[in-house]
Amino acid sequence: MQDVALQLFVILFFVAIFAGFVDSIAGGGGLIVIPAMLILGIPPLEVLGTNKLQAQFGSASATIAYARRGHVDLKKQFPMAFMAFLGGIFGALIASFVPSDVLRAIMPFLLVAIAIYFAFKPNLSDVDSHRRITPFLFGVTVVPLVGFYDGIFGPGAGSFYMLAFVGLAGFGMLKATAHTKLLNFGSNFGGFLVFTFNGAILWKLGLVMGLGQFLGAQLGSRLAMQNGAKIIRPLLVISCLAMATKLLIDSSANYSLSGIMSMITGG
Repeated sequence: MQDVALQLFVILFFVAIFAGFVDSIAGGGGLIVIPAMLILGIPPLEVLGTNKLQAQFGSASATIAYARRGHVDLKKQFPMAFMAFLGGIFGALIASFVPSDVLRAIMPFLLVAIAIYFAFKPNLSDVDSHRRITPFLFGVTVVPLVGFYDGIFGPGAGSFYMLAFVGLAGFGMLKATAHTKLLNFGSNFGGFLVFTFNGAILWKLGLVMGLGQFLGAQLGSRLAMQNGAKIIRPLLVISCLAMATKLLIDSSANYSLSGIMSMITGG
């Protein structure tokens, strides 16, 4: 039994490294971690709680790496991260009252739209462009709104932050990625605090995976800083399409299961 537990820890440690690597560049780390944990037999409630714990390490690691190279000013951006934190808390608090089926139905199409935007929009680079919204307005509207979504549902939150930074704030791809990781940390941490009180968390596993996330995010952020938009753009498109596909498959599976149960019960 101890050998099985050790094997599970080792597998998920390396899964977390890969997830942290991908997430630090393009987001979508949860798309890798959550299915892996479910496949290995961890109950869904513990999967969600533990994922919130370990994900903090990846977003924090990437944020530190980007900040050290001057791509994000932590002190200057703290108020924006705090707004994301508040949004994440509020979203997590009312998550049980929001029809997640509606979000699951809408999200794939939004993610595909984001993928198309980044795939075909010309002149996307690491150079800043025209700002369409003031930093203050951006911080009190867009940031808490995406943080709110992150607390309620989660998949694609990083993509929404990226879209907002590039399309509204006029950030270049690398700068947008760096700031996205900071806001991801804020909204994820807010949701995590709520989940700590309301959900089950496998703390030892979460901390081991957190170490993997930290290491993977360091590698990924360094690669992103070396290559900029050349690697961020294609990985972001792939991440959005992968998340959209996963959500569509899950929705289809849930619909088929509901149909079977309805036939069995005569409903």
